[in-house]
Amino acid sequence: MQEKVDKAPSQETTGSAVPQTGARDYPAPPFPKQHLKKPGSEMALDPAPMFDAPYYVGSKKLDGKVALISGGDSGIGRAVAVLFAREGANVAIIHLDEAADAEITKEMVEKEGGRCLIIAGDVRKAVFCRRAVDKTIKAFGSLEVLVNNAAFQLHTTEFEKLTDEHFDETIKTNLYGYFFLSQAAAAHMKPGSAIVNTGSVTGIMGSKNLLDYSMTKGGIHAFTRALAGNLIARGIRVNAVAPGPVWTPLNPADKEAEDVARFGADTKMKRPAQPEEIAPAYVFLASSHCSSYITGEILPIIGGY
Repeated sequence: MQEKVDKAPSQETTGSAVPQTGARDYPAPPFPKQHLKKPGSEMALDPAPMFDAPYYVGSKKLDGKVALISGGDSGIGRAVAVLFAREGANVAIIHLDEAADAEITKEMVEKEGGRCLIIAGDVRKAVFCRRAVDKTIKAFGSLEVLVNNAAFQLHTTEFEKLTDEHFDETIKTNLYGYFFLSQAAAAHMKPGSAIVNTGSVTGIMGSKNLLDYSMTKGGIHAFTRALAGNLIARGIRVNAVAPGPVWTPLNPADKEAEDVARFGADTKMKRPAQPEEIAPAYVFLASSHCSSYITGEILPIIGGY
């Protein structure tokens, strides 16, 4: 397998000016100008996000575990679901209304040898979050890993135009959802379990056009550290991954087409990450084989900002 990685095309050999440090050639701006209808379908995105990580070899890091992933239908959530299955886990994924994307994720998880449960619903509602956890445990018998990943963002260039409704949806999706799912899951988790939250570079550095989103992501980082302290006595670890720009439906369903074409160009990598480049960090933090002494940490993967 390493031989295959060594022989993978590099951007030096393909003529791209973008520094290539990955196992295969990743797309870089300019991208086709496009704007997706929210919440955004992965099937409509051009180029298609790269999530299958063909050079990643599983080694039973999550063998026999059960994971619940919010926002697992596309983007980072889909890539995480695939790698979790490759590491031996059964996976339940939560989506809002992207049923076709969720079915593709399920197919990919099953291709890896895992079982996959699709749960449709709104993480802003505590009752739904409790039901999602109950459904996961009923289907698979336990719950060892929770990945809080579902998110809402909407760019606003003028502070005064950020409406109450917009602010409320961001806060409830990005903070209430994480809190409700974590509370429901922790009640059933045993020592050795893990919660992995999706933070963001915006929670570290801020973003002038994503004031509310940046605030929630900073809140997720603080929540991660606080919850880690609360749950460590029960043997449950809590950490977060803080990605920079990632090629998923989230941004093309928010940004203007002109901005989507340049997405990720301002990183030192001169491109956004692909979901498959972020997902191994979730495996690392979810697996006690890799991170048994790590809790309350925020792992930035930001392309050299």
